[in-house]
Amino acid sequence: MNSIGIVLAVIAGIIVLLVITTISKSVRIVQQGFEGVVTRFGEFKDIKNPGLTFIFPFIEVMKIIDVRETPRTGDRQQVITRDNVAVIVNATIFSQVVDVRLALFTNSDYLVSVDNLARTSVRAVFGSISLDEAFSQRERIGTLLQTQMEEATDKWGVRINRVEVLEITPPDQILQAMALQKQADQEKRARILESEGQQQSAVNVADGQRQAAIKEAEGIQQSLILRAEGSRQAQILEAEGRSQAISLVYAAITAQAPSSTLVAILQLDTLSKFAASENTKLIIPAESAALLGAAQAIKSVMEGVPGTLAI
Repeated sequence: MNSIGIVLAVIAGIIVLLVITTISKSVRIVQQGFEGVVTRFGEFKDIKNPGLTFIFPFIEVMKIIDVRETPRTGDRQQVITRDNVAVIVNATIFSQVVDVRLALFTNSDYLVSVDNLARTSVRAVFGSISLDEAFSQRERIGTLLQTQMEEATDKWGVRINRVEVLEITPPDQILQAMALQKQADQEKRARILESEGQQQSAVNVADGQRQAAIKEAEGIQQSLILRAEGSRQAQILEAEGRSQAISLVYAAITAQAPSSTLVAILQLDTLSKFAASENTKLIIPAESAALLGAAQAIKSVMEGVPGTLAI
């Protein structure tokens, strides 16, 4: 009985071990960001999504594939540009598995294949551009690398999301030449800026002088206008004063109703004032000359009247 019990216990232990092994082989957990590829006797069977899943133990095998975007930085390599300059280049490839079946069964190792493809693509792209273009067009280089690699990786179920060029290092002689060129370019720009500043300063000075001359001319013009306006206003006022005086005199004379004899006497008085001036010549109007005879007649009459004054 004891031997039989031992045998039964061993058999029970083996059965329990087989059950535990079977359960452990059949229950699998797929983490988020991964997918499981199930094969049965080496043949593709199914794709398992993240979570708890079951497979047939000893018959089916599940391989976990990372489907997250993975950055892979390649080794530094030397490439030759179109203008025959050897530069050291390093780039990072951001790739992602989009079809786990193709990635697992169409390529023995898609990660190694992507790395090798990145190397050849970098050499091909940099060989088609010059050194200046390599420094100034990094985004364009990344786009060219991505386009060239996608032609091959699409068949592997791998997508190239982007490519970033991390390093472009030319030889020391090229670096020194570039530094000298940069210094010369900066000096040239400094001279250009200095000359532009001097030119702008001269323009500003000339513009200021022009504005000052314009203001001065406007001031002189305004002064002359004001003087002319004042003179004109004075002449107008003087003429108005004379007009008013003449009107008053004429009104007074008209009010007294003077006779022709009185008018003749006034004219003679005016002529006498002209004669008293320093002029050497005296021009007598014809009308006044006619009055001279009348004046003589009046004088003879007035002399005969007692108590009158002689003219």
